Amino acid sequence: MGRSFENRKASMAKTQGAKTKLYSKYGKEIYVCGKNGGTDPDANLALRRLIDKAKKDQVPAHVIEKALDKAKGGAGEDFVSARYEGFGPGGCMVIVDCLTDNGNRTIKDVRNCFTKTDSKIGAPGAVAHLFDHQAILSFKGEDEEAVLEALMMADVDVTDIECEEGMITVFAPHTEFFKAKTALTEAFGDIEFEMEEITFVPQTTTLIEGDDVAVFDKFINMLNDCDDVQEIYHNAEFSE
Repeated sequence: MGRSFENRKASMAKTQGAKTKLYSKYGKEIYVCGKNGGTDPDANLALRRLIDKAKKDQVPAHVIEKALDKAKGGAGEDFVSARYEGFGPGGCMVIVDCLTDNGNRTIKDVRNCFTKTDSKIGAPGAVAHLFDHQAILSFKGEDEEAVLEALMMADVDVTDIECEEGMITVFAPHTEFFKAKTALTEAFGDIEFEMEEITFVPQTTTLIEGDDVAVFDKFINMLNDCDDVQEIYHNAEFSE
């Protein structure tokens, strides 16, 4: 079913910086999620997903605990979400998600990344409608039909299932993440997920080649250097 997962995975790549940036990113996200939805992972499913994801990315327990303790206190920074969209080097589409306590600083920093790489920041909604907001669950397996049956029995709205080289990948609307994960775990036992993400998958890709490749790398690195940037999604594809 569907297109090659490897191509889609490459095109939706989210680049992360050094460990300090990674820890800061998770610490901020966990704090905001815990502050807004409660610090009990059993009651706050979004928080549970974040903590599981942080552990998989080898974020130390003390970083997670510090963020949760801060959220329990109720005080601290007042972060809000901010999303910027536009066209990067080579005309690729880009979504930049941020958490910020100073919107003026953040938009200035992000716009600078676009401007200095001859890219164009757009209005809200400029490119997001050309991405699908999806849950992606990937694990070892070969019985695609059994997976589909288990998901359908659990009334999960499945978008796509792919089986390639001993890996099964399930695509579903982002709202179905926990329902799909629970159904798979109950049907097949203790699955070790290679990927369990809620992300933006591009509907089409843009080939980046020639001089634009180096400019694209510069663009992504500049965004990663912005303290408020949490996630970068794009539809860039590169020839092998």
